[in-house]
Amino acid sequence: MRPPPALALAALCLLALPAAAAAAYFGLTGREVLTPFPGLGTAAAPAQGGAHLKQCDLLKLSRRQKQLCRREPGLAETLQEAAHLSLLECQFQFRHERWNCSLEGRTALLKRGFKETAFLYAVSSAALTHTLARACSAGRMERCTCDDSPGLESRQAWQWGVCGDNLKYSTKFLSNFLGPKRGSKDLRARADAHNTHVGIKAVKSGLRTTCKCHGVSGSCAVRTCWKQLSPFREMGQVLKLRYDSAVKVSSATNEALGRLELWAPARPGSPNKGLAPRPGDLVYMEDSPSFCRPSKYSPGTAGRVCSREASCSSLCCGRGYDTQSRLVAFSCHCQVQWCCYVECQQCVQEELVYTCKH
Repeated sequence: MRPPPALALAALCLLALPAAAAAAYFGLTGREVLTPFPGLGTAAAPAQGGAHLKQCDLLKLSRRQKQLCRREPGLAETLQEAAHLSLLECQFQFRHERWNCSLEGRTALLKRGFKETAFLYAVSSAALTHTLARACSAGRMERCTCDDSPGLESRQAWQWGVCGDNLKYSTKFLSNFLGPKRGSKDLRARADAHNTHVGIKAVKSGLRTTCKCHGVSGSCAVRTCWKQLSPFREMGQVLKLRYDSAVKVSSATNEALGRLELWAPARPGSPNKGLAPRPGDLVYMEDSPSFCRPSKYSPGTAGRVCSREASCSSLCCGRGYDTQSRLVAFSCHCQVQWCCYVECQQCVQEELVYTCKH
């Protein structure tokens, strides 16, 4: 069954990228710089005129979403940046797991109700919410600016470097972009909508108030405060914890409201027979495959690099691992030279690499 246009977010954010481009980010460290993939254009400034319209047409959007994109200069670049951000974060959080958020098998996986599907919806909506809010404060969107800081005009905010991330506009626009809320008789659609809002909620929880002092010799005679989002890595960590404790749900009819509701079994030790999942819980309906062997959902774990002490046992699924030795060059014996540079020697050391057997 074709998913409703309002819930096509995960497909947009995680399937818009070519597999060859994403493959360059295997083996993430968490220090990668967010730069556009080749062919996706630049995120530095909104595309002008026909270029913006062409970029909207190339994205995998519903007809209604494509119309909104065409009316919002700067949105196409923001959607592309969100796709990149969600992919990097997903691959980083699952770099030691059997499923490592590879693009191979993603289409088949999005059609099922696994825990991994729940994470994809959540991290996609979180990335778009976060990226859109920051695009507003960076001046890359025509229809939004800084957040509504009391007594502070946008021009002043940019001049002083205190332009707050506009989460209010971001969440409002995203609600319109995803479509109106409607009661659905389809359990999968309700679960996808729930997980989408878990991602948005994770971004909201990362909004902080930052202040800057103005005054003679750094005194705090005048203080300007604005809203600022935490780094997206923190949201990714929150969502990974939600994934680890995800709740398996089924459906139940709410007789008072006359509609289908998500229902979760009672938690261990709870006297209740069953409850609705909490707003912050990721929910799923089907047990995940093992991801050990190649399938339509993933390429398997053969050949994956693992840590002998931490992950080889689980990642290699009992098949064992191969050990290889390689020489790694690195800077060593560094000294600061007068006046202003550091001089280093090149050292080489042997390193053992462990990879899962086929």
